Amino acid sequence: MWKCVIPAAVLLLQAANAFSPSPALPSIRGCGRSVSALSNARCMLGAAPFGSDEDMIETVNRATAKGDFKKKINLLGSTGSIGTQTLDIVEYLPDNFEVVGLAAGTNVDLLSEQIKKFNPKIVSVKDDETLAKLKDRMSGWDGKMPEFVCGAEGINDVAAYGDADTVVTGIVGCAGLLPTVKAIEAGKDIALANKETLISGGPAILPLLRKHNVKMTPADSEHSAIFQSLQGVPPGALRRIILTASGGAFRDLDAAELLRLCKEDPEFIRKKATTHPNWDMGAKITVDSATLMNKGLEVIEAHYLFGASYDQIDVVIHPQSILHSAIETVDSSVIGQLGWPDMRLPLVYAMSWPNRLDMPYEPLDFAKMSTMTFMKPDRVKYPSLDLSFSAGRTGGTMTAALNAANEQANEMFREGKIGFMDIFKVIEGTMEAHKQDLNMTPSLDDIVAVDGWARKKTLELADANKKIIA
Repeated sequence: MWKCVIPAAVLLLQAANAFSPSPALPSIRGCGRSVSALSNARCMLGAAPFGSDEDMIETVNRATAKGDFKKKINLLGSTGSIGTQTLDIVEYLPDNFEVVGLAAGTNVDLLSEQIKKFNPKIVSVKDDETLAKLKDRMSGWDGKMPEFVCGAEGINDVAAYGDADTVVTGIVGCAGLLPTVKAIEAGKDIALANKETLISGGPAILPLLRKHNVKMTPADSEHSAIFQSLQGVPPGALRRIILTASGGAFRDLDAAELLRLCKEDPEFIRKKATTHPNWDMGAKITVDSATLMNKGLEVIEAHYLFGASYDQIDVVIHPQSILHSAIETVDSSVIGQLGWPDMRLPLVYAMSWPNRLDMPYEPLDFAKMSTMTFMKPDRVKYPSLDLSFSAGRTGGTMTAALNAANEQANEMFREGKIGFMDIFKVIEGTMEAHKQDLNMTPSLDDIVAVDGWARKKTLELADANKKIIA
């Protein structure tokens, strides 16, 4: 027993110390009752149910509620990675979850099977052409047909539909922002798997959550780990958030070697960047992991989710992806969530919070782990971290510009239009150009407008300035 427990504690401390806090950090005593003047300017109540007396009471009330736990789900992005894993959970726990609505893109073969298995009441697809194909696939089925809708309005309809309790937002990119708003306005809790909702829309989303008394729980592994670690932590007791990163496809290359390969063998770099060493994810997020932009974006998301200042958020490379993230409390205790890499674990907790449901996943065996290592991120190799912290500290619409520029640059890289290091260059150029139009109190319309502008600007920088694409 002690051979497992003692090394685990040491490893948690190693993770906590792998990224040194900023010099101001010792004076930061948490977001609440004992906050220094430095951190008080940036601290706030975040989107997740944590940080206030009311949140703690709500957590206890939900956890101790009598009767069987049952939730109805609207699922956005049902045929993607998040969607299929969510439906795996629903299939395993039919007494706890019921599907009400499904929104998908163009994969009608998989969607038709999902309809037959889960019997949703409403289904959305990308467009009229896809809808015609879906209806053709469904012909001859003797089950009850759902209501069919399509396009952007169709996704919004599914998000706000019926008596669903929770909406799982599995749509990738800023496309998930407006459907999430519709779900919030309909009073539905959000299991957030779409990080862009807060990264781009945080300034507008937080007031909406308060207005409609909606709970938002994180469904990605790192923020779920933080959220789980925060359970039972009283208001004012959070000192620091420690985000772990696998390091992505290039974690074993030093900066000089990566730069050499980018110049000498760009196609090797392109191929390697789309393959993750630990996780099975979509193409966009896999490239984000290779650039470490996913971690930079998660820093911003953590700020909006948990109300932490940027001085309270650190990043550490942890190649094994066993410690999914951790927190440090004001008494210097470090609390983390560990487990084998499996996206279903954070998903089921986001859907069931604060309940714990019996799942058949492989338990963590400390003896099998062999070793866990932690290291500081190389900011020369990963300029995305400095870009993200800069955007976050600037605030307002700068995070929306960063996110949109990254989505556009990521896509151009995957299409072979720019090189790996050019991703950072066009993002930085877009952020610099946005400074003159920065809006510190944006509406949702403002955020959507900045998103569109930043994508166009990123394309312009890549097309017009050939020096950027070396």
